[in-house]
Amino acid sequence: MYLEIVSPEATLFSGEVESVAVPGVNGDFQMLNNHAAIVSSLKEGFVKISGNITLHEEVQDNFSKGDNNTTLLKISSGTIEMKDNKVIVLAD
Repeated sequence: MYLEIVSPEATLFSGEVESVAVPGVNGDFQMLNNHAAIVSSLKEGFVKISGNITLHEEVQDNFSKGDNNTTLLKISSGTIEMKDNKVIVLAD
């Protein structure tokens, strides 16, 4: 699936991933390929990206490495939309 993470300052990531997990306001949830369409508000926590991804040098400081080939991005809030195997995260 294709993931795009956008902050007010810049596009932090765009590319193919295996899965993404987010801190939804009603609890954490994960999306894989062919997930049903969804729009949700996000709360403070970590966006967890699974897959072998490459980050641009100018945004690498925003991310950290997690367990099992995951990459983490700390957010304070945001919104997520998934439709047709494309996930867009608007993160603060």
